Amino acid sequence: MEILILFLLFYNLWQKVLTSKELISLGKSTLIRMPRRGLILHTRTHWLLLGLALLCSLILFLYLLECAPQTDGNASLPGIIGENYGKEYYQALLQEQEEHYQTRATSLKRQIAQLKQELQEMSEKMRSLQERKNVGANGISYQGNKEQAPSDLLEFLHSQIDKAEVSIGAKLPSEYGVIPFESFTLMKVFQLEMGLTRHPEEKPVRKDKRDELVEVIEAGLEVINNPDEDDEQEDEDGPLGEKLIFNENDFIEGYYRTEKDKGTQYELFFKKADLMEYRHVTLFRPFGPLMKVKSEMIDITRSIINIIVPLAERTEAFAQFMQNFSESNFHNYTLVSLNEEFNRGRGLNVGARAWDKGEVLMFFCDVDIYFSAEFLNSCRLNAEPGKKVFYPVVFSLYNPAIVYANLDVPPPVEQQLVHKKDSGFWRDFGFGMTCQYQSDFLTIGGFDMEVKGWGGEDVHLYRKYLHSDLIVIRTPVPGLFHLWHEKRCADELTPEQYRMCIQSKAMNEASHSHLGMLVFREEIETHLHKQAYRTNSEAVG
Repeated sequence: MEILILFLLFYNLWQKVLTSKELISLGKSTLIRMPRRGLILHTRTHWLLLGLALLCSLILFLYLLECAPQTDGNASLPGIIGENYGKEYYQALLQEQEEHYQTRATSLKRQIAQLKQELQEMSEKMRSLQERKNVGANGISYQGNKEQAPSDLLEFLHSQIDKAEVSIGAKLPSEYGVIPFESFTLMKVFQLEMGLTRHPEEKPVRKDKRDELVEVIEAGLEVINNPDEDDEQEDEDGPLGEKLIFNENDFIEGYYRTEKDKGTQYELFFKKADLMEYRHVTLFRPFGPLMKVKSEMIDITRSIINIIVPLAERTEAFAQFMQNFSESNFHNYTLVSLNEEFNRGRGLNVGARAWDKGEVLMFFCDVDIYFSAEFLNSCRLNAEPGKKVFYPVVFSLYNPAIVYANLDVPPPVEQQLVHKKDSGFWRDFGFGMTCQYQSDFLTIGGFDMEVKGWGGEDVHLYRKYLHSDLIVIRTPVPGLFHLWHEKRCADELTPEQYRMCIQSKAMNEASHSHLGMLVFREEIETHLHKQAYRTNSEAVG
């Protein structure tokens, strides 16, 4: 600032000197023309005076610096009245400001990079929307063979969480629209849909379920022990002042449910034994978008199926089976007789090996099974040599005498083939009906010939396929029914076979509600008599 002031002073002084010289020159002679040499001299004088002014300003500035009073390094510097600020304070202050600006610059750079990325993503979205628009209003395209942008996938997964009933409740039409939770601990799962196990409480048997719950608990512990800045929890210290670390033994209970089109929600609760507070963690595993795995054409017009039925006695059931079989326009039959004690596995083994005309698809069936032509197509579509075997779940019909007790005579078999709660159930514990190619059956080793009598041989074969590299397709099929028949459990059966036979007999008889009506029949009849007596008394009175 001082340099600028001094420079201006000298410059103004020089301007005055120059002006006075010009006035003197004009006063002496206004008619005399100045020669060119005088003009050059005048210009040089102008620049010489300017340099002299700058030099004097510099000398004066150096003088002021030299004559300024010296300050002690520890002496107080100007600041707030009553406070002393040393050199270290200002150095720290400057360093703090420098770090602040560096942090701010880094943040701005990151924001700029994010904005660039978002701009690029928006451009890609616009291009993608334009491509979808070009596909047409009725066209559906799954880009299974193209890589999806990570940002688009992340956005989709977040949208799955927003659409699921995680943070905000959904308006449901009735109690049937509720998706219930299933609860679990470290060792057990408490389930509503029991499936094959038929246990409301069990240890998770399936490996995928065990691995899923272990992964979820570990993820919950990671969230608690290494919280994010936006997590609503305060850091707690242990009894010795150390950081409080949770482990799997602190897991109390959890709940999970799956929305089939969105994902699985998990609610986890943790608690230390010596603390009163619980830690609650909510996790969500969103389902990703559909991806194309393959698209192929399957020709089943030339696929022959050998339907193999083992039989001993039961001629009436066999006549009904052949009648249903004939209605499907099948006319090729082969009878293989065995003069030995009945063994279902032995009969199927002989029937499977009787075909010697190359590869063939086989359907192992029982005489009390009713199947449709559509089921045979399902059999063809879901079995593939060297890759897949088909194990359909049969719909087992209850005793028609109980189901249709209100009728004088049960309706024909064709009219009983309905999927209702009181008419039957999915026989998910049965593995006797299966579609597989002959080559796979022979490679796997066929049935276990050590199993005698009723039951057990189908489970052994099923487990062989489970232990192999083949894919087992297990699903309920609407075109496959098990017709009710009276079951007799022979004394010659092993304890395990007898238990399975009794279990099957009990479940085949009737639904829970119909069995309840039979158990409480006397109580119901007593109630009806009382109601009739009261009605008659009121009519007479």
